Amino acid sequence: MMELSLLKALNEERAARRAAILITDTASGEARLVKESEAAGDPLAEEISRRLRSGRSGMLEDGHTFLTVAVPPPRLVVIGAVHISQALAPMAKLAGLDVTIIDPRTAFATQERFPDVSLIAEWPEEALKNIPFDAYTAVAALTHDPKIDDFPLREALAAGCFYVGALGSRKTHGKRVERLLEAGVGASDVERIHAPIGLDIAAASPAEIAVAVLAEVIATLRKGPSAAREAA
Repeated sequence: MMELSLLKALNEERAARRAAILITDTASGEARLVKESEAAGDPLAEEISRRLRSGRSGMLEDGHTFLTVAVPPPRLVVIGAVHISQALAPMAKLAGLDVTIIDPRTAFATQERFPDVSLIAEWPEEALKNIPFDAYTAVAALTHDPKIDDFPLREALAAGCFYVGALGSRKTHGKRVERLLEAGVGASDVERIHAPIGLDIAAASPAEIAVAVLAEVIATLRKGPSAAREAA
C-alpha cells in the first residue's frame, strides 16, 4: 500500500501539471517518488527520461522494479481559428491531445466552424489568464497577425512549452524574430520556435499543413526537440 506522504506528493505534482514517477521495489514493497525536476540526478535517470517521453509505466528488466508514470495529458493550444485549425483540431483530439483554440476574431471563432472543441473568442492576453501554459503544452500560432500571435509566443517560450511553432515564410519569421528580440526574448529561446511550422512534407493544402504540424508536435513530445528538428 502506498504511503500517505507519497500519495500526497504525487497528487500535488498532478494538480500542478508536473510529471513524476513512482518507483516501487515489488519484492520489498519500498517505494519512492521522483519528480521530473529531480530526475537528472537519479540513478535511473536514463530510464526515467525514456518513460517520461513515452508516458508508459512498466517493469524494469530486473523483474522487481516497477515504474508508475504520472504524466499530465498533453495540450495543444492553437492561436487562430483558421482553415488549418479546422483540420488540426479533430486530428489532434484523435491523437490524445486536449485542444484549445484562441482567436479574438469572432467571425472566425464560432462553434459552427469548431464543434466539440474548447474555443475562446478573446485576445490571448485575456484568454491565457485562465489557461496558463506549462511544459506539457504545445502552442501553434497560425494567424499571421503579430498583434495576435506574438504575445502567446512570448508566453509559451517563457513557460517552457514542449513545442512552440509559428506559421509563415522564412522572411515572415525573420521579422518575427526581430520583434521578439526587441521585446526582450532571449536568442536561445527564439531558436526554439519551429518556423516554418510543421515537418517538411511539401504540404500544400490547409489539411496537409495540419498533418505536418501534428506530426511535428508528436515528434517533439515523444522524441524531444532535437530529434524533431532533425526530422524537419
